[in-house]
This record gives sequence, structure tokens and C-alpha cells, in this order.
Amino acid sequence: MRRIIKKMDKPLLFITFLLFVFGLMMIFSASNVAAYMKYSVSPYRYFLRQLLFLVGSSFFSLILLQIDTKKYHALSNMALIIILIALIYLLLYAAVRNQAKSWIGVGFMTIQPSEFAKIAVIVYLATYYEKFKNKLNSFTASLFPLILPIAIAILIFRQPDLGTTIIFTLIVALIFFIVPISKEIKGKSTLLIGGFAVCFALLYTRGGVSLLEDRQASRFDFRNPCSEEKFYGTGNQVCNGYIAINNGGLLGVGLGNSTQKYLYLPEAHTDFIFAIVLEETGLVGGLMIFGLYFLVIGRILKIGKESFTMRGAVICYAVAFYISLHILVNLGGVFGLMPMTGVPLPFLSYGGSFAMCLIFALTFVQRIHVETKITEEEMTSLKKQGRKLS
Repeated sequence: MRRIIKKMDKPLLFITFLLFVFGLMMIFSASNVAAYMKYSVSPYRYFLRQLLFLVGSSFFSLILLQIDTKKYHALSNMALIIILIALIYLLLYAAVRNQAKSWIGVGFMTIQPSEFAKIAVIVYLATYYEKFKNKLNSFTASLFPLILPIAIAILIFRQPDLGTTIIFTLIVALIFFIVPISKEIKGKSTLLIGGFAVCFALLYTRGGVSLLEDRQASRFDFRNPCSEEKFYGTGNQVCNGYIAINNGGLLGVGLGNSTQKYLYLPEAHTDFIFAIVLEETGLVGGLMIFGLYFLVIGRILKIGKESFTMRGAVICYAVAFYISLHILVNLGGVFGLMPMTGVPLPFLSYGGSFAMCLIFALTFVQRIHVETKITEEEMTSLKKQGRKLS
């Protein structure tokens, strides 16, 4: 184990640890008032629950770190099938919570299977396409692995969870387009899937059924959130976020001194935590977080570029894309540039399932870096042996 830890990417490990610690601080700051005043629970409730998820996931990631990525294909197959079954169960039997059937109760906690689908599909597609890389000139071999992800995407959409559906679908699309499948197959597949999606949408609308629920459709009217007609409705959260950002100014009001967390900004510790970050640490703090995000994504892309295997490169590029999408979609909603979709912000937002998935995704990247270092050592050793023989 020590040998593996020594081969981990230390800059990535340090930056992610720093972001998770800062995220814990912000979760406590943003949630303590609501926990006590709104939910009548301990001010430390959300902080301790997030800490428990992070510690538990970190221990489990130490096991993942020791598993060769060659074995990831079987594990991801099993994971996706379990997720598919869980999603079917949710749709048929789960109670509606926060206007969606997205969570399964497991003991004292709830799990969101759709979050795990994002990272499972990354590993599943990356390992499948490497395993059959010599057969990717065939439509069957190229399109077969998309059947399970498409079924999962439909089930997530039916929960309904539009934000997760979009991110999941974009991850699948990215992997499909970066693996070495012929341009002809990619082009025809895009037309086929696009045509199927259009027909599906037309059948729904012709039947008098809307693809989106009223609450989802209303989110697309996201302009002028502070107008009189929207402030007490769909624009309330965004407008209160603007107030928090404005309060922060350049240097912020100081950690723990936010006023918008006093029940003005609903669920400030989840989707809108960046508004509280800007209020308490100011523009300077926000820019530092952006800088750390760029460093994390940069390190992941570097590890992917240096990988000796296609699966390693694809996993790294997809994980970087996964994190980037969450950042863009979340902040786009916070700043009123796109509809709010309930997507958490990496490292900072409260959410056990997402925190676990993020740690596992980063563990996959670290394992790929470890394998690259092991391969480099083996190549160096072979060169030395060759020199001695010559």
C-alpha cells in the first residue's frame, strides 16, 4: 500500500484535500442557521453528515486504489446493472422527495443512484472500448455498449431529474466521440440517435403530454429573476444569491458572517453554496476557488495524456469533463446564465452521494497515475537490463 501511495499524484491529492476541507467549512457556515432554526436539529448536523461521507468514502477509495484498472470492466458492468435495478425500483415504488423519485433510504442515510451512474458509465465505456478496440469498425461493437446507458438516461429523466440526465448524456456522448470509432459510424449513429430522440419527443407532444413538468419548464424562464413577478416565485433563489454576492464585494464579510444564510437563501448549503462563498470570502476567495478548479482539471488531463492505456486516458478525460460540467451547470444557474437544475458544485456543495462519487472518480484518476508510474519503472528496468546484456 505504501508503494502505491508514493506513486500517487501529490499535487492533485493536496489540492483536492484542500478543496474538501474548505467545502466542509463552508457547509457548516451555510447550513448551521437553517439546521437550527428551520429543521430544529443540531447546527453541526450537515457538517457531520458530510464529514462522515467523506471519511467513509476515503477509506473505501484506499481499496479501489489497489485494484488494477484491467478489472474495472467487470466491476463497472455489475455496478451499472445494480444502478439500473435501483432506478427501476425508484420509479415504481419510491416516495416523491423534493419533487422527484431520486433517493433510496439506506439505514440512517439516503443514496442517489443516478449520481453513481455518472462515474460507473465512465469506467464501463472506457474499459469496454479498450477491450474491443480492434472491432470498432463494426456498428454492433461500437453501439452495443450504449444500450445500457440509454436505458439509464431514460429512467433518470423519468424521475424526473433533468440536470442529471443532461450531464449523464453528455458524458456518454463525450466518450463515444473521443474513442477511435470510425467517423462514418459516429456520423450515422448521431443521426440515428438524434432522429430517435426527435420521434420520441414528437410522440409525447402529439399525445398531449409534455416532456417536462411545469416546474421544470418554468426554470427555462430564468431571465430577470429579481423582477416583481418572479422574486417570490421562480427567481427567489437566484435573486437572493445575487444579494449574497453583492454583500461580499471584494474581500467578503468574513467566514461565518453571511446574512443571506439566515433563511433568505433557500438550501444555501447545497446548490447555492457558491453565493455564500462569495458573500463570506468575496471576489478574491471566489477567484482562488476558480484557480484551484483549473489546477485540478489540469492535473487530471495531464495524467490522462501520460497514460499508456486507452482506458486510462478516456477515464481521465471523462472525469475532467464530469467535474467541469458540474461546475459550469451549477455556476451558470447561480449567476442566472442558465436554468437551475439542482446540480451540486464539486467539493463545496452538501450531498453525500455526490461527495462519494467525486472521491471515487478522483481515485480512478490516481490509480491510472499509479499504473503509469509502475509502467515507467518497468520500462526503465528493461532498458537497464538491455544495456547490461549489450
